[in-house]
Amino acid sequence: MITIKTKELASLLIALASTAIVAAVLVALHAAWLPTLLIVLGTFTPMLMLALYLIRKYVAYKLKPIYSIVSARDVHTHEIFNELQDKRVENIGEELTAWADTNDREIARLKEAEHFRKQYLGNVAHELKTPIFNIQGYISTLLDGGLEDELINRTYLERAEKSIDRLINIVNDLDTINTLENNMNRLKRETFDVVALAREIAEQAEIEADRKRIRVQVKGAEDLPSNFWVQADKHFIGQVLVNLVINSIRYGREGGTTRVRFRDLLDKVLIEVEDNGQGIAKEDQKRIFERFYRADKGRSREQGGTGLGLAIVKHIVEAHGERITVRSAPGEGSTFSFTLKKVPLNELDKQ
Repeated sequence: MITIKTKELASLLIALASTAIVAAVLVALHAAWLPTLLIVLGTFTPMLMLALYLIRKYVAYKLKPIYSIVSARDVHTHEIFNELQDKRVENIGEELTAWADTNDREIARLKEAEHFRKQYLGNVAHELKTPIFNIQGYISTLLDGGLEDELINRTYLERAEKSIDRLINIVNDLDTINTLENNMNRLKRETFDVVALAREIAEQAEIEADRKRIRVQVKGAEDLPSNFWVQADKHFIGQVLVNLVINSIRYGREGGTTRVRFRDLLDKVLIEVEDNGQGIAKEDQKRIFERFYRADKGRSREQGGTGLGLAIVKHIVEAHGERITVRSAPGEGSTFSFTLKKVPLNELDKQ
């Protein structure tokens, strides 16, 4: 059995069959051999061209609706016909298969994005609902007579203020993420001493650390200026360090230690923020950088977090072309690590 894979082979077989039929008829009629030969030769070429033309037209007609779907427009038969002149049918099959695969991947991506959007909107609504309902409850109590009670009114107003502060923090963090997503291609890169920046942030965090008797140590270079100069957006990297240090204090063990370490990786600086707190379960580690995801939901809200801090950190680090990772085990603390491009000391002398 002959396997026909190309339109040219099909046309050739039709031409040969037609020529054979003509030759058989002429032989049956006892025609002279010379006229028979000329007629046979004259039949072969026109039949070959006609068969090729008709097959192309038929294939173009059948492919028209498929190409219209792929191109998302009205495709004319003559466009496909012209394309078929330089292509084999099997090549078109490969193109359509590749398109189908791409389309499947795009559909999967859109479904994932839609799932993320729904989850994100649900999380936003949930995070906003709690402080709003709290404020509503406190104000209703005051309006129902609590305003005249000096023991109640001040307490409830203070609680309402805390809920308002929480709303403001959530809105500010959402605005920060939106800014990061839209403007991260406009980083204001500059050269600065990242150890000096970390020490500034550690000093600013001392008040919160003192409440839990936590020591904040900056390790890696004892003297300033240090050997760890980087080229990055100083404002945003400051946000990264603030988020990581404050998180390590909030979820660290009372009386424990938060360490910020710096390690030389030739052309990069490895920055680690380590605590000896409660740690993070393995199943939560791959999700902690998602917006509003909380490994310990109840305790996170008690600490005043919005659930967006690590998402902001991830956005900033990735905008610098780097990655942030976490090493942790329950009861053993956590270490968050990221890298930044290092500026060699000899280049600093030139600046």
